[in-house]
Amino acid sequence: MHAHIVATYGSLLGLLFIYLSLRTVKFRRQERVDYGLGEGKELARAVRAHANFTEYVPLALILLLVLEQTTFPWWAMHILGAALFIGRCLHAWGFTRQPGTSFGRVAGTALTWLVVLIAALANLYFAILAYIY
Repeated sequence: MHAHIVATYGSLLGLLFIYLSLRTVKFRRQERVDYGLGEGKELARAVRAHANFTEYVPLALILLLVLEQTTFPWWAMHILGAALFIGRCLHAWGFTRQPGTSFGRVAGTALTWLVVLIAALANLYFAILAYIY
């Protein structure tokens, strides 16, 4: 079982996760907030950007990991992995830079959802094929 493609994008996403974690810790220290959101809007945005990442990335990586074990083309796996990473970067950038709707949040969310949708449908396709044959 090889998962070199998912390992690559999972590692990049892991680095982004650490960045978002450190950003949250930074605002917690600045605002002296041990838990919760405190009064500052910066901390609230940092916490939500971090939480949003943890809500979407694990499922997306699981779907990609399973998909990589099928005959799905390697180049398409790279497209999905890159789209997920770019989408999460855009979302984090858009979410942490300004409140409300932004290009980064919308584009990042759309890319993330698209990757999850494509990976889920492709996995269903391969699962159905496995039952038939």
